[in-house]
Amino acid sequence: MLPRGRPRALGAAALLLLLLLIGFLLFGGDLECERRERGGPGSFPCALTPRIPQDGRPREAAALGRDPQTDHGGHNRSDCVLLRPLPPKCELLHVAIVCAGHNTSRDVVTLVKSMLFYRKNPLHLHLVTDTVARNILETLFHTWMVPAVWVSFYDADELKPQVSWIPNKHYSGLYGLMKLVLPGVLPPDLARVIVLDTDVTFASDIAELWALFAHFSDEQVIGLVENQSDWYLGNLWRNHKPWPALGRGFNTGVILLRLDRLRQAGWEQMWKLTAAQELHTLPATSLADQDIFNAVIKGHPALVQPLPCVWNVQLSDHTLAERCYLEVADIKVIHWNSPKKLRVKNKHVEFFRNHYLTFLEYNGNLLRRELFGCPSPPPPGAERVQQALAQLSEVDACFEFRQQQLTVHRVHLTFLPHEPPPSRPHDVTLVAQLSMDRLQMLEALCRHWPGPMSLALYLTDAEAQQFLHFVEASAVLSARQDVAYHVVYREGPLYPINQVRNVALAQALTPYVFLSDIDFLPAYSLYDYLRASIEQLELGSRRKAALVVPAFETPHYRFSFPSSKAELLALLDAGSLYTFRYHEWPRGQAPTDYARWREAQTPYRVQWAADYEPYVVVPRDCPRYDPRFVGFGWNKVAHTVELDAQEYELLVLPEAFTIHLPHTPSLDSSRFRSSTTYHDCLQALKDEFHQDLSRHYGAAALKYLTALQQP
Repeated sequence: MLPRGRPRALGAAALLLLLLLIGFLLFGGDLECERRERGGPGSFPCALTPRIPQDGRPREAAALGRDPQTDHGGHNRSDCVLLRPLPPKCELLHVAIVCAGHNTSRDVVTLVKSMLFYRKNPLHLHLVTDTVARNILETLFHTWMVPAVWVSFYDADELKPQVSWIPNKHYSGLYGLMKLVLPGVLPPDLARVIVLDTDVTFASDIAELWALFAHFSDEQVIGLVENQSDWYLGNLWRNHKPWPALGRGFNTGVILLRLDRLRQAGWEQMWKLTAAQELHTLPATSLADQDIFNAVIKGHPALVQPLPCVWNVQLSDHTLAERCYLEVADIKVIHWNSPKKLRVKNKHVEFFRNHYLTFLEYNGNLLRRELFGCPSPPPPGAERVQQALAQLSEVDACFEFRQQQLTVHRVHLTFLPHEPPPSRPHDVTLVAQLSMDRLQMLEALCRHWPGPMSLALYLTDAEAQQFLHFVEASAVLSARQDVAYHVVYREGPLYPINQVRNVALAQALTPYVFLSDIDFLPAYSLYDYLRASIEQLELGSRRKAALVVPAFETPHYRFSFPSSKAELLALLDAGSLYTFRYHEWPRGQAPTDYARWREAQTPYRVQWAADYEPYVVVPRDCPRYDPRFVGFGWNKVAHTVELDAQEYELLVLPEAFTIHLPHTPSLDSSRFRSSTTYHDCLQALKDEFHQDLSRHYGAAALKYLTALQQP
C-alpha cells in the first residue's frame, strides 16, 4: 500500500509535466530565439511576436503566408520583438526623409508629431526636399521651436540627374528613387541613419528602432522588414513580373542604413550596376527604390539584416500584416503604403486610422517639451523669447496682451497646393486673414476676385484638417490654384491679428498687394481696375503711393451686389448700403471724403487724420503691421500711421469699392466692448507705439501724438 502522500505527489508531477509540454508546443519559437542569440552578432535575440490569424482569434505565431494551425515554430527572422536595451538617453538619433510638394509636406508633419510624442532622445532630421517642401518645412521648424531637434536640408533637384535615367511607374516619381543616393548625400562622418517614408506613423519610441543597429553583423549594412504581401512572388495577377527579390522581398518604408559600411562597399556602383542589368529585361520600376534595393539584396543577401515585422506594419492592398501582431502594444510603426492611404481595406483599419488621426489633429504646441536630463542649446530665437517672457509680471493687468505679443506661432506656409502667379509688372495679390468662423466667406471672395490671393488662417491643428476638407468639398475653392493658404497655429487667449496678417503679406508674390479683410467683397471689376490704375499712375520707383479703395457696408445678409459705381450709389441713396462703420466709428473712414468720391472721375489725394484705417493697395515691400496690437482695436490704424510716416501718398480711386458683409461679432470685439481693462491695455499699447514712433522718426512723429490728443 502506497503512503498517503504519494498519489498527490505523482499527480502534481504529472500536471507539471503537462504544463511544460504545452509551453514547449506554444512557445517553442522562444527556444529558437535563444539558440540564435548564441549564434553570433548577426542573429536576433528575441521573443516571437504573436499575430492575429484570419478568424481574429489569438493563436500561435506563424510566418507570413504559412498556416498558423500547423506551423507552430516556423517563422522568418523578421518576426521577433527584440529585448535589447535602448541607446543612451541623450544619444543623437539621425533620421532621413525624402519629401517633395505641398501634400507630402503635410504628411511629414504628422510623421514628425508621432516621433516627437514617443521620443526620449535628441533627433537630427535630414530632409531631402524640393523647393516647395523646403520653403514649407524650414519655416515650420523655425517657428515650431522644438527643443533637441535639429534639421538639415538637402536639395532634391541636385540629385535628380543621379536617378533620372531609371524609368519609374510609381506615383512618387523621381523622388521615390532618391533613398538610393543617401549614402553619398548625407555628411561623410554620419555612420548610421534611419530612413523613413513620409506615410509612416510611429506607435513607439524611435530609440527602440535605433537599438536594432546593435544586431548587425560585420557584413550587414541594411536593416529592412519583410514585404507583407505576395507582390514579389509574382502571383497577384496574370503576367505579373516583379523585380527579383529574396522570397517575399523587403519593404523600404523603414530602413536602417550603416552609411559607413555602404560607402566602403561601393554602394553607388553596386545599385547602379544592378539597376542597369535588370532594366535590360524589365521596362521600369514599379515600386521605385524598393525594387532596386531588393534586386541588390537578391544578389548580395549577406548585406541585409531582417527586422521585426512590427517596425513596418504595412497596410497595402494585399497585405498580410495582420499576422504580425496580436495586441496594440506589439505595433511599433504603421505604414500606409497603399495608394488608397486611409481608405485601404483592412480588418483593423479603424484602429490604425484612429491612431493616425490622433497625430494628424494633435496640438503640435504640446510637443515643445524639453528632454529632461539631456541638456541642449535652445532652438534659434527661443532664448530671446524666454528672457522677454521672464521679464513680464503676471500681476500686470495687461499680462495677456504682452504675453501674446511675444508668442511665436507655428506657421505652415502653402498648406494646400498652390501655383505661383506668372510674373506681371502691375499684378496685385489680395491679402487677408481669417479664422474658422469666417470660412464661409471664401467661396464668395473667389467669385469676386479672380486674381491671386494670399490668405493666412488662424487655426488649431484639428481645425486645419476641417479646413482642408472644406476646400476639397468645394468645387469653387478646389479649382483655384492661385490662392495660397497659410496656417498660423492657434496659441494664447488673444487673436494675434497683425502677426497673422504679416504672414499673409510676406507670402504675396506679386509687385502690389491689396490689404483687405476677409469679411469684405471687392467689386467684380476691382482686380482689373487696380492693375490698370497702377500702370496709369506710374506707381513704383516714380511714385510712392497707397491707393485707397473706399469701403461700404450692408446690414443685409442677402442683397444684390452692385456691378458698377452707379448701382452702388443708388443702393447708398436707398439706405441699403452705408459707408463703412458709419454708425459706430465714422472717424475710421472719414478722410476718404465720400462726398467727393461720389462725383470724382480721377484719383484724388487725401490727408492722413487720426484713427484713419482705409483699405489700400501698396507695394509688396510696404511696412509690416505692428505685431504688438493683438485682439481688437487699432491694429489697422497703426499701419496707416506707419504708411504716412514713411511718406506714402494716399490716393483715393474713383471707381473702386469694397463692401463689408454682416456677421456675428468676434470674441475679441465683444471683450473690448465689455471690459474696461481691455480699453486700458489698448491705450497702453497706443502709448508705447507713439513712443517708438518718436524714437524712429523724431520730430516728424509729433503730429501723430498731437492728433491723438485732440477730442
